[in-house]
Amino acid sequence: MPNYDLYAIGNALVDSEYQVSDEQLAAMGIAKRHMTLIDPARRAELLAAVEGMPTRRTGGGSAANTVVALAQLGGKGFYSCRVADDALGAFYRDDLLASGVQTNLSAGLSSGLGTDASGQAATEQTGCCMVMITPDAERSMSTFLGVSSELDASALNQDAITKARIYYMEGYLAASPTGLAAALQGRAIARQAGVALAATLSDMSMINFCRPGLDAMVGDGLDYLFCNEEESQTWCGSQDLPLICERMGQLAKVVCLTRSAKGCILMQGGQTIAVPSSNVKAIDTNGAGDMFAGAFLYAATQGYPLEKAAWLANQAAGRVVSQVGPRLDQAAMSELKALFEAHRGA
Repeated sequence: MPNYDLYAIGNALVDSEYQVSDEQLAAMGIAKRHMTLIDPARRAELLAAVEGMPTRRTGGGSAANTVVALAQLGGKGFYSCRVADDALGAFYRDDLLASGVQTNLSAGLSSGLGTDASGQAATEQTGCCMVMITPDAERSMSTFLGVSSELDASALNQDAITKARIYYMEGYLAASPTGLAAALQGRAIARQAGVALAATLSDMSMINFCRPGLDAMVGDGLDYLFCNEEESQTWCGSQDLPLICERMGQLAKVVCLTRSAKGCILMQGGQTIAVPSSNVKAIDTNGAGDMFAGAFLYAATQGYPLEKAAWLANQAAGRVVSQVGPRLDQAAMSELKALFEAHRGA
């Protein structure tokens, strides 16, 4: 029996969320609905702009949110990442462990010196993401990768990969040469061990600027691929939904294309199934895709039919967008699991 349902690799980021107006977002020069990588100077500029605003700090990172969701539902997860030996790094490690996720960080936090933009020695810092939430519930992210930009193959746990049901890659790693190399090395280990392969496209910016890295993650095909409608349109260079389904369906055995309030389209073996979403009022879309993937992969690894997995994933995503923050607390996840158990025979 596998030790883990899901082994994931991705960026380790501590999220800070701010409620801002569209005018404030524009004044800060932030691209709406996108993830933008920032350097320390830009981070300092944005911190000055939001000084005094209420904020909420949580563990984050796309693949981390996914594996935490799976663990909260009762699955077994392992997460590979990199943080610095600082307060945020300790917060991040403890948050993963408290959520029931095993991690390479259990062996210790990284320490030492990195380099700043001028090549001078600089103390390593744990990565963080400033998430701006506008009144229409859209999230716009400014990400300072910090030491996460130096994620490399040393973060991999080969034994854990080979004992997992699914190996999951975060598309954001396409922006990091060492992170991408680590993800691909883990992919090769998983493939050789017969472990199923999964990935998320993560964000339009990754498709626009880091397409070769995403192509390498897809490689000769995946078992599971997750994307939203806007990402699929960017990938295919088209808004023709039947054409998009045809092309995206060739990338993996199972493709989940999320469509916000319209639910999702499940593609498998040349067939498409539309699975409706729950009717909720969106407050904050940050983490919706991550939650969807985590809930879907939980159900899939427990042997549930994929249409039932998509139903659970839609319900989970609907709940997370109806609150502030990319994760649900354990009580909410336990309630959701009970609802799923009641629904599965319907």
